[in-house]
Amino acid sequence: MSGIKGKVVAITGASSGIGEATALLLAERGARLVLGARRSERLAELVARIEKAGGTAVQIRTDVTRRDDLQALVALAGECFGQLDVLVSNAGVGTISPLDDLRVEEWDHMVDVNVKGVLYGIGAALPVFRAQGTGHFITTASTAAFRIAPTMAVYAATKFAVRALCEGLRQEAGDSLRVTTVSPGATATDFAEASTNTRVRAEITKMRDDIAIPPDAIARAIAFAIEQPAAVDVNDIVVRPTAQN
Repeated sequence: MSGIKGKVVAITGASSGIGEATALLLAERGARLVLGARRSERLAELVARIEKAGGTAVQIRTDVTRRDDLQALVALAGECFGQLDVLVSNAGVGTISPLDDLRVEEWDHMVDVNVKGVLYGIGAALPVFRAQGTGHFITTASTAAFRIAPTMAVYAATKFAVRALCEGLRQEAGDSLRVTTVSPGATATDFAEASTNTRVRAEITKMRDDIAIPPDAIARAIAFAIEQPAAVDVNDIVVRPTAQN
């Protein structure tokens, strides 16, 4: 707990799923949270839940496709707590479909959220971390960043890009910043609902119902990376169901 208690952690995509589970776990372990997501009402409910349990959290509506929103999220950490120790770039979308569907607008949206959203977070937090002389980037990727499957070409491409960005960031970070990429496998979230292809949505839903692990399994991996001593940089964590290939 000593490696987490008192740290200021900003989380995108915090209103549900992995982001919500991470917020609850880190709050329980004493982190001070800055929560961002598009669904303000869900954020408000989460902040109230954390505060009722004795934790500390603030919220701000955050659409990661908007650079100004990421700047505001990072600025809120400074305004409320005087620092930012960790940025968890968790917001993501997976509108999975075969390339033959030609759902080009969905391809664009995945690039905007999954790739540009991560870049905007880096752009907002990196100057703050440099000025502080310390900071930790944690980014949610996917097992799709390692293994491409039919219908997942564009989604996997965005997650391959996330891994490349984070590895490049790690190499440039120097000896005072930490960079972690967490790649979940099948997780019990509302991920499947994003797909507008009914066949694909049914397949993803079945896999989730059959083998998915709970979001708090990913939250524990994130907490593990944060709680390490400052000189220990956990770079890549893959967390998948035992039954997943």
